[in-house]
Amino acid sequence: MRQIKIGNTNFTASAIAFGIMRMNQLKVADAVTALETAHDCGINYIDSSDIYGHGKSEEIFGEALAKSSLKRDDFYIQSKTGIYENEALDYKTTRYDFSKKHIIAAVDGILSRMKIDYLDSLLLHRPDALMDPAEIAAAFDQLQQEGKVRHFGVSNFNPMQVELLQAGLSQKLLINQLQVSVMHTGPIDFNIHTNMTDARSIDHDRGILDYSRLRHMTVQAWSPFQYGQIEGNFIGNPKFPEVNDALQKIADQKGVSKNAIAAAWILRHPAIDQVIIGTMTPAHIVDSAKGADIRLTAQEWYDIYLAAGNDLP
Repeated sequence: MRQIKIGNTNFTASAIAFGIMRMNQLKVADAVTALETAHDCGINYIDSSDIYGHGKSEEIFGEALAKSSLKRDDFYIQSKTGIYENEALDYKTTRYDFSKKHIIAAVDGILSRMKIDYLDSLLLHRPDALMDPAEIAAAFDQLQQEGKVRHFGVSNFNPMQVELLQAGLSQKLLINQLQVSVMHTGPIDFNIHTNMTDARSIDHDRGILDYSRLRHMTVQAWSPFQYGQIEGNFIGNPKFPEVNDALQKIADQKGVSKNAIAAAWILRHPAIDQVIIGTMTPAHIVDSAKGADIRLTAQEWYDIYLAAGNDLP
């Protein structure tokens, strides 16, 4: 599988990452199969969060890794923290928490559940309006000095939030994880509709893709097969016949699945380095992983973009 660089470092990883959000739904034996299938496809990057399955996803992952034929060092393992779920309110999110106490405790919990000694990267999951860069810096320094986290990044941050946080850190923020898919193209639409007055010309993300290229930050695309705010899967969905027809046409030409083409479409954008797939079905893991090694032509990319209901000014 095609390898990409993480940030501006010499660390390389697979262009497709394996997200374990739904791993809490699996029995350990099935999780072993999913992990080994991903690895056999060339995937060496795991993405998690301390809130996935309210921690159960990481527990299942830890048990599955221990029982699999794989080793800790076979994967670059990443998790996220900062979203506080109130267990007393049925795990409702009641705040974001970037306090040093919460970040340190969260990482200890992640490592315990995953049965590992360190994370390759830790991301702050969503922006906290109350974040104090100095307090986050103290947490990151301690975690790095103790050997619990090697690298750091963010998720769903805009450029100014990255700049504010980066100014207080001794570590370089390497990663920003953003929602991007064929049917979720806001950060891309804005660039195409520059100097226009239509809805797509509105910049909701403050030029995050161009910023990421300038700062050499790895952009990881989450929910690559979802539409809206993770409202559902658009692939094979009768609500979206035109985009499915366009994906199928190119998939047939290249001998792969629509999932692979949808992943390849994301990776064709020069700012987006990785696609995080979340399927736990071995056949779908294999299908989707093939997208890493497909490079669409410019015309194929635009054909899919237009079939998704977008327009060109």
